[in-house]
Amino acid sequence: MTWSSPTPAVVGDRGIDADSLLARVLPAARALLREAGADRAAAVCVGAAGMASLGDDLRAKLPDALASSLGTRRLALAADGVTAYAGALGQRPGAVVAAGTGLIALGALPGDPGDTADADGADGTRGADGTGGADGDADGDGDADGGGGGESTARSTAGARGGGGWRRADGWGHLLGDCGGGAWIGRAGLEAAMRAYDGREGGSQPLLARLEAVFGPAGELPGKLYPRPDRPAVLASFAPEVGRCAERDPVAAAILRDAAQHIAQAAEAVCPDVEGRVVALTGGLFRMGAPLLVPLRAQLAERLPNARVTEAAGDPLAGAVRIATALATNSLRLPLDAALLRVMDVGTDVDMNGGSVAPES
Repeated sequence: MTWSSPTPAVVGDRGIDADSLLARVLPAARALLREAGADRAAAVCVGAAGMASLGDDLRAKLPDALASSLGTRRLALAADGVTAYAGALGQRPGAVVAAGTGLIALGALPGDPGDTADADGADGTRGADGTGGADGDADGDGDADGGGGGESTARSTAGARGGGGWRRADGWGHLLGDCGGGAWIGRAGLEAAMRAYDGREGGSQPLLARLEAVFGPAGELPGKLYPRPDRPAVLASFAPEVGRCAERDPVAAAILRDAAQHIAQAAEAVCPDVEGRVVALTGGLFRMGAPLLVPLRAQLAERLPNARVTEAAGDPLAGAVRIATALATNSLRLPLDAALLRVMDVGTDVDMNGGSVAPES
């Protein structure tokens, strides 16, 4: 049982606005509990892009609001990369590459890598009292944006829980990174088109034709693109055109080979070197299919020869439900991290990462 809203989370002075989020989520959560035959949600996981830098209001208001409205005892606040990881791999060791407009890779070595009991369990598993998960995107594009700002260091370690902690690569936004993501591919394709328009070396006539079919005259593109506040999404919208041209255009094919190399490098940087590790690919970019996946799988086989590459088992919403279920059953093994995964025991006002539930002033 799931519920979703097309409305993006509101962002204010204290980051993601908790009141507006609760106004939409609580009625839906209560309806889902009634449907499930449960009177309270023993544990809840909220996942959002930019949780570390935009989560002050959530940390301040969610514990009391969820306790009073849903009877919640435990709360997890997770970065969207963590819910993507849990949805894709459960609590197995490995790496998840989430690629849409942007790109981020997240790797984990859970506290007990040998115990994968819940890795293949049903996404909607609930305890006797019910569990709940919610996953949101602060900028509302529903994609793996990257661009998490200062959400975490490239490598963060588990504090209160054992294991090797989290490793992150890229996700730094379209100006500083997101290499191999949709905006990166789209920008490279548009650059090749503009080179052809100018008559410069490295240009692509097929990509120029697609640019003009999508955006109009090539010389007018800068005036249309640069004032847009959603430039990364506009750039990413051209990535499928690069994929369509790749079979007959060596320039487009080379762009996708370069993208595959960047993606594999990110996976290699975060994937733990343990037996049984898995690399999962999730996000809308991989729907491009063979033009990207064939060179990507070749790169991954070269860089991570003993890792199994698979599609994600579930989406970030399924990951939020898995984390909530693990909280309710005392089986959470994913590493706790102040920036990526914060767990609060609402009943005792204890922040299991260290400290109390009391909000930062």
